[in-house]
Amino acid sequence: MRRTGLYSSSRPSGRSAEAGATGSHAAPQAAAPPPDAPTPAFTRTRRIRRPSSQELLWVMVLVLATLLAYSLSQRTEHRRITQDDINAAVLKTLETQPIPSEYARAYETIRPSVVRVVSYVGKDKLGGPLAAELRKRTDKPKPLGPAPADGNADEIEAGVGTGVVIIDKGVILTNLHVVSGADRIKVTFHDGMESTATITGVQPENDLAVLQAQKIPDDMIAATMRSTADLLPGDKVVAVGFPFGIGPSGSAGVVSGLKRVFKSPESNTEMRNLIQFDAAANPGNSGGPLVTMDGHLVGIVTAILNPTSARTFLGIGFAVPIENAATAAGLPPF
Repeated sequence: MRRTGLYSSSRPSGRSAEAGATGSHAAPQAAAPPPDAPTPAFTRTRRIRRPSSQELLWVMVLVLATLLAYSLSQRTEHRRITQDDINAAVLKTLETQPIPSEYARAYETIRPSVVRVVSYVGKDKLGGPLAAELRKRTDKPKPLGPAPADGNADEIEAGVGTGVVIIDKGVILTNLHVVSGADRIKVTFHDGMESTATITGVQPENDLAVLQAQKIPDDMIAATMRSTADLLPGDKVVAVGFPFGIGPSGSAGVVSGLKRVFKSPESNTEMRNLIQFDAAANPGNSGGPLVTMDGHLVGIVTAILNPTSARTFLGIGFAVPIENAATAAGLPPF
């Protein structure tokens, strides 16, 4: 007899239904591991979040602000300098630091341009008219000690004076009476270099001679000439030269007068338009520079006034204005 099927009133469970649906074709299930089997390890990776560009910007701003605040905290506040501070500093410098006088600065400025001029004559001329002239010349300094050995026994020293370089190729101004009648002229520059020189021009009315040195120092410096148009009595001046062969020597004074006239007792030549000054000058200063406080050349020392036979300085000296002296060298006036 055929058997009638039976139906259950409840729904089968999920697992039973799945098993029933698959029937005998379902994949075999893995057997449960034994209780003592080791549990497999699982690796879990954690992702790190990168900061955004805006966050980085704020960090940088914070760091910079911190550094700026630290820098400001370390700075010392500068006090404003007042005029009293400046005056105190200047006064302190004047009290502690020696400052050269204006006369010293003028001397140092003109010194590289000053030369010693010595004229020589042959001994064979000592018996002639020149000997009598040399004996009566009062501008020749008396020797101070042995005469310097010059390697020439056939000549003697006839005159010592001063010159000043006015053109850096070796053009020198001096007094005519220092070199007149000389067989040989020697000049000595500021660095000790010696050279022979020749007369290239004369101006007898102003007792001036122009010399050209045969050799010159590499660092030859010519004097700066200045017009006497604004020169006034009372202006400070310095006379530089080799008085009595000693030097170079500098003496300070002032301009005593302008446009003076002087008549030379040796040559009876009357010189005009001279600068009168009271800076000490003696035989040997002839031909030297008379300079202002800036070291600029305003005159060539040419004579002193002394009615006695000593012919030494009594307080009045004369210089040819540089305008007249420059024309002797062919330079245009100011």
